[in-house]
Amino acid sequence: MQRMIHTMLLGLALLWSAQAQAVLEVTVTEGVTGAIPVAVAPFTWDGDGRPGEDVDQILAANLTRSGLFDVERDGLPQAPSGPADFLAQPWAEAGLEYLVVGSMRPDGDNVMVEFHVFDVLAEERLGGWRIPVPADMLRRGAHRVSDIVYEQITGDPGAFSARIAFVSVERRNDSREFRLEVADSDGANPRTLFRSRDPIMSPDWSPDGRELVYVSFENRRSEVFRQNVETGERNRIASFTGINSAPAWSPDGRQLALSLSRDGSPNIYVMDLASGDLRQLTRSSAIETEPVWSPDGDTIYFTSDRAGAPQIYAQPASGGNARRLTFESGYAAAATISPDGRSLVYVHGGDGGFQLARLDLDDRRVTRLTDGRDAESPSFAPNGSMILYAMTDGGRGVLGSVSRDGQVHQRLAAREGEVREPAWSPLN
Repeated sequence: MQRMIHTMLLGLALLWSAQAQAVLEVTVTEGVTGAIPVAVAPFTWDGDGRPGEDVDQILAANLTRSGLFDVERDGLPQAPSGPADFLAQPWAEAGLEYLVVGSMRPDGDNVMVEFHVFDVLAEERLGGWRIPVPADMLRRGAHRVSDIVYEQITGDPGAFSARIAFVSVERRNDSREFRLEVADSDGANPRTLFRSRDPIMSPDWSPDGRELVYVSFENRRSEVFRQNVETGERNRIASFTGINSAPAWSPDGRQLALSLSRDGSPNIYVMDLASGDLRQLTRSSAIETEPVWSPDGDTIYFTSDRAGAPQIYAQPASGGNARRLTFESGYAAAATISPDGRSLVYVHGGDGGFQLARLDLDDRRVTRLTDGRDAESPSFAPNGSMILYAMTDGGRGVLGSVSRDGQVHQRLAAREGEVREPAWSPLN
């Protein structure tokens, strides 16, 4: 049962980082067979002194690390100066199926980014956009451009403009400093929100992407804190006797589900954030932890060992009877729900290790997503395309990412040290 309460205990000795702000480097370790060939032509600049960020380079890197695209940048045909100049033949002869061209120019305090997406095989323009971006936020603007291009080609929303929260730890002599950090989805622009010599765990984003809740042991016991990502304002919201762990924001942002042992064994409670009032959802002598809300807010999924081993259960958020969802292994924990509410990804124990598995809630089909032996803390991307999780690679803690169908795999590692406890932000 020790592994089950991973929100409080797992991997603490592995959370090391050698930088004040860990920069995550993303590597695609396995992509889809027959990735879509896309050309991203260099964006032109009409102004003095080119800006510090190249939108086209960031776009190309984003598409590449999705694992779905084979992005070409060199030896391209002459890019069209505008939609009217597009000729499909030279791009088709180069083996390309899609083309992105763009331009940038100063526009007061902004940079005006204009770009067009062409379907080479259909010989048509899919669309064109003109987006004003603050000059000091060009990287964020490039992520937005990437989201649009991704959606035009795949039909699914992109998630490049989302952020990730994670925990890193720096070892200094005989002590450690834990850090709660936030970065862009590609690991850039990292920022430390909070640091402590004691463990920080289980970050979870508010639905509007402005705040995080998480568990801190800074006062030598587990407590739940709420912190504004932009202002840094921070408040302790759960410090009851016993365990305070695994906070999860409701979809409407008004409530938290969390695991508390204030009345004995850990059970799931729901807290009204405005009043602080608590409502006990589960009443069991077993360990009940790791709650997560369904997207419509009607159901709470959680981990319980009431059947003798950790398994995933579902219970109405308003109260009622819990029903067991997982049966195929002796261990199932740490569920995360897809944004469409149709599937759960969780840590599946078996075969001597712990992998990620996906449970389709409609037909109960289970699909193994990873082959490693130590997957932890899965978190769905806001568009449902990828699942971010913690793992070990070469004896050090890194983050992994796997597509919802298990085909695309990525590795996200700090340049030095280790990272754990990932959480995707919503798209806002």
